[in-house]
Amino acid sequence: MTTTRAKATFTGLTLIASLAGSTVLAAETDYPLTIDNCGHSLTFDSTPEATVTIGQSTTEILYLLGQQDRIKGTSVWFSSVLPEFKETNAAIDRLADNDPSFESVLAKRPDLVTVMYEWHVGPEGMVGTRDSFHEVGVPTYVMPTDCAAKDNTVGADGTRSELFTTQQLYTSIEELARIYNAQDAGAALLQDLQSREAKAVAKAKSLNLPQGTSALFWFSASEMAADPYVAGQQGLPAYMMDKLGVENVVTSAEEWPLVGWETLAKSDPTFIVLAKMDRRRFPADDIEKKREFLMTDPVAREMTAVKEGRIITMDAHAMDPTVRAIYALETMADALSGFDLAE
Repeated sequence: MTTTRAKATFTGLTLIASLAGSTVLAAETDYPLTIDNCGHSLTFDSTPEATVTIGQSTTEILYLLGQQDRIKGTSVWFSSVLPEFKETNAAIDRLADNDPSFESVLAKRPDLVTVMYEWHVGPEGMVGTRDSFHEVGVPTYVMPTDCAAKDNTVGADGTRSELFTTQQLYTSIEELARIYNAQDAGAALLQDLQSREAKAVAKAKSLNLPQGTSALFWFSASEMAADPYVAGQQGLPAYMMDKLGVENVVTSAEEWPLVGWETLAKSDPTFIVLAKMDRRRFPADDIEKKREFLMTDPVAREMTAVKEGRIITMDAHAMDPTVRAIYALETMADALSGFDLAE
């Protein structure tokens, strides 16, 4: 296990203490703080002063924790920032819409880099390895959502050994709150998310969906006619389907496997969930092109879900382990109630 020591000087910050509608009082962080993070041990002498975020999820979590003044640069964006942070986000330097360079991150002189995906900063990170950052004195924190019970060396986006749980997300929030001495804001945010998750699950169970109700989550595709990236058995969409009592027509254990349309059409899902995003790395990032493909492709258009219009649009960022996933669970429950599928 690698040990990295992070040094910073704490300055006063007004914390968000009532995100859940009630005041939550939590203990302040007792520095030095040591956290075991995805195979690395990080020690913080005080609150990080200058952070660069690699991944929209960590950016938005830090905003929700009231740490925007400490963020010096962001990167890797799928969708527009949460509406309440539009002005805040516009005032912070965006290093890249997608992958920032190692040099651009270091140019901000960060005393912490927060990371959403190991494929950006990990053993073979596209931006850099964790060791490459740590060797120049810059600690990195990778969200446990991308390393807990997950092997990122298997499959294009990694493979989980067990079904994702929101506890991994909540652990990420709790640890970031401790690192930034934002315990009150962290406790309030967790209380809000856990309450919303419980209500959405309860609503989903009340729908009494027929046994065998199934779904397909389509994220993107390198070309419109190419095999699409769809949600596998253990990731965030699989968690949603599990909570909603819905079967996944994709059997692969990979996070986002490539599966042919012939195979998907034969599975004939009850409904289809399409990822909507601002990113335009691939042609199928465009939600309208996805819809057009489903309506016109001779194979895809024969699926019952397409013929009967049982298609749900979902924020792409909500298909990954982020706070938006909790909001999306609410959206799913609402959409399914409108399909008249109850037994």
